[in-house]
Amino acid sequence: MTYIPHTDADRAAMLEAIGVESLDALFDAVPEDARFPTLDLPTGLSEMEVAWELSGLANANINTNEYAMFLGAGVYNHFIPSVVNHVLLRGEFYTAYTPYQPEMSQGTLQAIFEYQSMMCVLTGMEVANASHYDGATSLAEAVTLANAHFRGKRSKVILSPSVHPQYRAVTRTYHQGTDLKFVGDKGNATLPDLIDMLDGDTAMLVVSYPNFFGQIDEFTGLATAVHDAGALLCLVADPIMLGLFKTPGELGADIVVGEGQPLGIPMSFGGPHLGFFATREKLVRKIAGRIVGETVDKHGRRAYVMTLRPREQDIKREKATSNICTNQGLMALAACVYLSVMGKHGLRKVAELSYHKAHYAAEQVNALDQYSVEMGKPFFREFVVQCPLPVPHINDYLLEEWGIIGGYDLGQDYPDRENQMLLALTELNTKDEIDALVAALQNVDAIQQHADARQKEQTA
Repeated sequence: MTYIPHTDADRAAMLEAIGVESLDALFDAVPEDARFPTLDLPTGLSEMEVAWELSGLANANINTNEYAMFLGAGVYNHFIPSVVNHVLLRGEFYTAYTPYQPEMSQGTLQAIFEYQSMMCVLTGMEVANASHYDGATSLAEAVTLANAHFRGKRSKVILSPSVHPQYRAVTRTYHQGTDLKFVGDKGNATLPDLIDMLDGDTAMLVVSYPNFFGQIDEFTGLATAVHDAGALLCLVADPIMLGLFKTPGELGADIVVGEGQPLGIPMSFGGPHLGFFATREKLVRKIAGRIVGETVDKHGRRAYVMTLRPREQDIKREKATSNICTNQGLMALAACVYLSVMGKHGLRKVAELSYHKAHYAAEQVNALDQYSVEMGKPFFREFVVQCPLPVPHINDYLLEEWGIIGGYDLGQDYPDRENQMLLALTELNTKDEIDALVAALQNVDAIQQHADARQKEQTA
């Protein structure tokens, strides 16, 4: 679209229309000493000089092209085929907003429809939306759905303590000020403990698959117990793991939510990411976010259109089912392209490589003196290591002396897990990287000396 600036005549006509003599008069309400303050700004730079400056700042950051990465805890370093970005950067997708006019938006609508279809297959659910901001908001919206499903007549939501701590925090914040009660996650409740909490006031029970510690819990009988209580079962799932293990649908889940970042989306220092959301058809009208359906036009040609829930549903304030309206369309497109390119066999291969590399690493770390790995439960690509020293000390040593980004400090969220590290592995971790991590961890004396030296520097 050609940009046509206002002419002097245009500006004069507008000023006359509002009864103002000049542009300066528009600022009379602003105190004179605040209108044009003196700014202590450096001399301007050319485009070339700015590029140099920004490159220097970027090079100061640690990145996974130069450092081995063993940090997960919700965001994972997976390989992204180049075709994903090539499609995302097409102007038709990159600049598109909500496709209100289907006759003008068939490409965007079809991409969303295909994404929804693949997420249904991946999760074993009947319907999916596109989408939420991240896994945390997806879980919060699942609680909203459960509350709407029971029309507010059930007020208890049972959260497993092994659901991602940030997901639980966002969910509680999301629903503060409502009549909903969250129970189960303020302690060390086991799955049998959570089942014992079920009663006639329970709207939903939430568990994680795998849990935050990377472990795969035994869910046999869980869905039956939840449904016998008249409640809904929500699984917070890892989409990569679903390429190898049973779907949540097979496990009896009513709602499946999670973080779609591993599906072709960069880590990007925490976002933007993708919250996926899938459920049973009986709950489809309670879903927030976009839903696209396939139909035919008057000529019998295949066509796509947003369906079941108009945007107006979200602007009814307290009567709305959700305050989420706009979706993460570009991120959903990334996941759509990734899943299309990988296919079920490629996704399974990614899951298998992550699984086997994690188990190789766990065996090697568990064999070290002064370290132990929680091997009591099956796990996918993450595992917990009991360490002889505080995790921050170990991570500082790994980073500065070995060029390794270490694991997540579980003591930040679980006081009873002091000195426990959560390590994550993906298909991008090589055997050499794993062996280097093991070699670094076994130097406990060197780690302590490094920590002591850092302490002296800080107190000097």
